[in-house]
Amino acid sequence: MTTTEPTGKEIKQTSAQSILNDYRIGWRSRHVSLIGRREVLTGKAKFGIFGDGKEVAQLALARAFRKGDFRSGYYRDQTLMFALGISDVEQYFGQLYADTDPEHDPFSAGRQMNAHFATPTVDGNGQWLPISKTYNSSADLSPTGSQMPRLVGLGYASKLYREVDALKGMDQFSRNGNEIAWGTIGNASCAEGMFWESVNAAGVLGIPTIISIWDDGYGISVPNRYQITKENLSEVLSGFQRAKGSRAGFDLYTVRGWDYPVLCETYLGAAEIARRKHVPSIIHVDEVTQPQGHSTSGSHERYKTPERLDWEKQFDCLVRMRDWIVEQEIATREQLDEIEKEEAAHVRDARRKAWDRYREPIDQAKKHFLSIAKRIEAESENDEVGRIVAAVEKQQDIFRRDLQKAAADVLVATSGDRPAVLELSVWMTAQREEMCEVYGRHLHAEGEQSALNVEVVEPRFGDDLKTVNGFEILNACFDAALARIPTLSFMGEDVGFLGDVNQGCAGLQEKYGALRVTDTGIRETTIIGQAIGMAMRGLRPVAEMQYLDYVLYGLQLMSDDLATVRWRSAGIQMAPAIIRTRGHRLEGIWHSGSPMAGIINLVRGMWVCVPRNMTQAAGMYNTLFQSNDPALVIEVLNGYRVKERLPDNIGEFTVPLGVPEVIRAGTDVTIVTYGPLCRISMEAAELLASRGVEAEIVDVQTLLPFDREKVILDSVRKTNRVIFVDEDVPGGASAFMMQQVLDRDGGFEWLDSRPVCLSAQPHRPPYGSDGDYWAKPNREDIFRAAWELMVEAKPSEFEPVWW
Repeated sequence: MTTTEPTGKEIKQTSAQSILNDYRIGWRSRHVSLIGRREVLTGKAKFGIFGDGKEVAQLALARAFRKGDFRSGYYRDQTLMFALGISDVEQYFGQLYADTDPEHDPFSAGRQMNAHFATPTVDGNGQWLPISKTYNSSADLSPTGSQMPRLVGLGYASKLYREVDALKGMDQFSRNGNEIAWGTIGNASCAEGMFWESVNAAGVLGIPTIISIWDDGYGISVPNRYQITKENLSEVLSGFQRAKGSRAGFDLYTVRGWDYPVLCETYLGAAEIARRKHVPSIIHVDEVTQPQGHSTSGSHERYKTPERLDWEKQFDCLVRMRDWIVEQEIATREQLDEIEKEEAAHVRDARRKAWDRYREPIDQAKKHFLSIAKRIEAESENDEVGRIVAAVEKQQDIFRRDLQKAAADVLVATSGDRPAVLELSVWMTAQREEMCEVYGRHLHAEGEQSALNVEVVEPRFGDDLKTVNGFEILNACFDAALARIPTLSFMGEDVGFLGDVNQGCAGLQEKYGALRVTDTGIRETTIIGQAIGMAMRGLRPVAEMQYLDYVLYGLQLMSDDLATVRWRSAGIQMAPAIIRTRGHRLEGIWHSGSPMAGIINLVRGMWVCVPRNMTQAAGMYNTLFQSNDPALVIEVLNGYRVKERLPDNIGEFTVPLGVPEVIRAGTDVTIVTYGPLCRISMEAAELLASRGVEAEIVDVQTLLPFDREKVILDSVRKTNRVIFVDEDVPGGASAFMMQQVLDRDGGFEWLDSRPVCLSAQPHRPPYGSDGDYWAKPNREDIFRAAWELMVEAKPSEFEPVWW
């Protein structure tokens, strides 16, 4: 292949002192890896994964990293974090110990395992910080390759900030789009589809991204010959090489992981081109070593040959850097020995401080527990309490969970209402509530940034009774939103020139430009990833999945990344992206699915809106545009040509999330549903009314959040009978709705008849009108279910169903 081959004859912007500082940081990171592994093996930490062997390449990357840049990385980037000052050693060990104090683990507050970094992009009130003035790392996640689709959006944001007039002057987020999005990934993860889709998308978009591949020749124990065609990523990637004078494609570099001067020159050169020309690069860093193997879960001696292990010792990057420094007469071996010794001491001291800080509140809790438990022991005739107390005293590095278990055991072993027993019960409850709060906060936006706190504005309708097609309602809503929100953009397959397949975006590209209403390739995973990255940089993307079934392509990213960004960063980052799609009832296996239970149970942290018509959808979009929560909005696929009245305040009215609407009042049975089944349930209700049964129809409107005001419970109190109707498979979203109403809200005690879940068949919906009819609930099914409840409740008034 043709690659850019730096000579390494000079290192720009480099002094002898900065080289020695790099060496110092490299050894600091190495000692962190060595000591961190011991902390796991001695039981102080649960698991460890480290960046040893990759220090020198990351020192070179740090030289090219500038304020405003973003990293979307790999959990072996600790050296880069130390070099940029994003993490210090105490914070690193705080995360290794799962310290829940955000001062001690500022990246995740004890929620993520070690080497998962995040820098603050929002303040404590959820307001954006000036991220153009800081080194930025988007919140890491463990599923390999998942950082790549997000990288596309982080880089694409620079393109928008440079080229969209409406975004000019937003210096808080960008300095004319000069920022680079830096991606890092291991060689084995490059075998995954997300990597290749992301590389292709970045090349098509022409965005300032630089992808570093740390290639140590293995994926855990599996060598490259089982991972990569020809065992050589540079060869496989060669087709992406841009031609001389062209901006299409990537600059490709192959550099050895131990060659410090060449690495520095490579990164500085690639960064200069990316910033100036927005040309992406891939830097394949090969001949990388991994001195301690993949992680603390196993030893690499089990799968590496003696020859390979010997080679890794010889080509350890820090050993080779040391030799180069001596050869260049930058420092003597004795001076380098002193640096290594100083850094070992620094790391040991920082580890001890981090451990003491982590243990202090737990040890205090232990003392408090023992002070109460010993009083109970003194008053109790049960020897079991003494054994429990002795066991807790003996256990040195006790966890909070052990104290909770011990408290429960003491309370089980005792009885009565003695003061000490009651005190322990109160303490145990307080500990449980405190820790649930510690781990549970920041799943959603809070305060003014929350979609749940957006002011409700009712739609206004004039005297004109003229109706329009449903898609025209959405089109008017989106037009108004694009006009008032400069950071808003729409993207997806056929969204731009065509105006989306159902015309909700018709004419908007011509009006607002191709960078705000954008066509993409058929690449659902990176459409969602692109939205995530854009949203992390202050933009408001609406990413379209053409059909609900196709959301499955990107569901992993929605679940692992988008839904958890705020939570896993303990509230210091957010990505308020909206995923727009259409689904439910039509015809065909992959155009009319309704896999709602799978979705809602995988995207906790997002809101899931299921409007029954386009007016309700528009109101939900207006609500979401005023908040900083990510969301999925599922429009009714067969509703775009249904006539609706266009509100006069189309860009202003809102629909509250989590507040069902009673769309038909009744007294005999409550029918709970959403989306297209609202209309079908209304038809069934009219049929029931003709035979003397008054059904109350409740549209839940959103599945997440679900009925915050207990509207459905109020209905069940009145009717004492309930049917949950949806198009998911049996046990799907209908079961979720039943659990929320009967279990969470206590609706079961108000029932006089068994609750009914009426769902679709367990297979996919077949093609054709008849297939749709017999696969999903229809008017007759709903009538029959309600009628049978009435027969059971009032057999003297209602005869058994006659079909």
